[in-house]
Amino acid sequence: MVGDVHVLPTVTNSNCSTHVSKKAKDKKKKKKRGGSKRKMTAEQTLAFKSVSEWVFLDQPSSLPSSSASFVVDDFGVQKSLGKGGEKLVFELHSHSKFSDGFLSPTKLVERAHENGVKVLALTDHDTMSGIPEALEAAQRFGIKIIPGVEISTIFSPSGESGLEEPVHIVAYYSSCGPTKSEELEKLLANIRDGRVLRAKNMVSKLNKLKLPLKWEHVAKIAGMGVAPGRLHVARAMVEAGFVENLKQAFARYLFDGGPAYSTGSEPLAEEAIELITNTGGVAVLAHPWALKNPVAIIRRLKEAGLHGMEVYRSDGKLAAYSDLADGYGLLKLGGSDYHGRGGHGESELGSVNLPVLAAHDFLKVARPIWCRAIRDILESYAEEPSDSNLAKITRFGRTRIFKGGSPMSCGKDLIDHCLSLWLTNEEGQNAEFEAIRLKLSNISINQGGLQVPIESK
Repeated sequence: MVGDVHVLPTVTNSNCSTHVSKKAKDKKKKKKRGGSKRKMTAEQTLAFKSVSEWVFLDQPSSLPSSSASFVVDDFGVQKSLGKGGEKLVFELHSHSKFSDGFLSPTKLVERAHENGVKVLALTDHDTMSGIPEALEAAQRFGIKIIPGVEISTIFSPSGESGLEEPVHIVAYYSSCGPTKSEELEKLLANIRDGRVLRAKNMVSKLNKLKLPLKWEHVAKIAGMGVAPGRLHVARAMVEAGFVENLKQAFARYLFDGGPAYSTGSEPLAEEAIELITNTGGVAVLAHPWALKNPVAIIRRLKEAGLHGMEVYRSDGKLAAYSDLADGYGLLKLGGSDYHGRGGHGESELGSVNLPVLAAHDFLKVARPIWCRAIRDILESYAEEPSDSNLAKITRFGRTRIFKGGSPMSCGKDLIDHCLSLWLTNEEGQNAEFEAIRLKLSNISINQGGLQVPIESK
């Protein structure tokens, strides 16, 4: 077990990059542009095939052929060469206009496609409202969407106020979304309400600092129905001419504990992790390098059920945090944290080189969790085939399920269709799913989603 004496690198710039020499940076750039290629090990080859099976679950024609040759680059990132072979790029951290991103979910997916991303997790702050649009757009480009959300929380080392530290937990869900979705949405709605009050407090503090920023300006930038965050306040400050750029807004006023900083109504990190695990999600600690006391936080969150932490960034793997993840038995993941603001300092969508073994380890943990979540949601529908329970199945894929498919004469057809999209044959062929199919064989369903019981004969 890793102790509290673990030494971690100092993080200084706005993109949370560690100090590296110019020579080292140039070397990394050369590697990203090409780098040497070498054949996969047997372990990497098996991992790649397993990951590919999941990525192209509903696109079997896109699976790499058995004759394709497999190689990895200097980062251990997989690439298959040959008929049907493509590089599998995972982007596990991104934001849209539904929180503090600059792009709509559709534009975000288009950007991901342009950058060769095959798996995209939309992880907006404290909302999953952008997921349906992202799924709709992803169908046009053959991109797999992981429904996600980045939850704003607070870590309190002693359980007392005044010593809290903001911590962000990313939750990854199955294509069916979270179970007990009402509980998750209640938590997220409360956080969003707190974000509004927090942003208003920031504006008030800026006004007291002789910066007459208008709340209406911040709300307009955030957009209708979006809870404003610090980035929206910073953008308003730039547009109003109070600061030169976003970096200056954060460095002078909005940093944690800064003169215009304010807290919201975030839950404790442990409570958020418990809810994520209870709703069929995978809980991952976001950007641990931004924490003041990462070792103590990671130890406590691991005890609460944390599954993984980010250690990969666009500038490579952070060795100290990778060691920390190993010490606590956590998944090692990463993403660009893309917001679409452009300019120097922002990592591009799909720029994080996640090794094939890391992607495989992630799915090895996630898929059983997601499989159980899908089973629970389908079981609820089988027990009570109501419109509300059907909506839980189709909330993130109604168009995809009911559009262009073969006619569905009964609930069993719906389940078979859903499972073919969400699970492998091995995952879908078990006694529990067979029992659900049997229960739904007497339930009629039309393309509009209304159920009519079939009379038993």
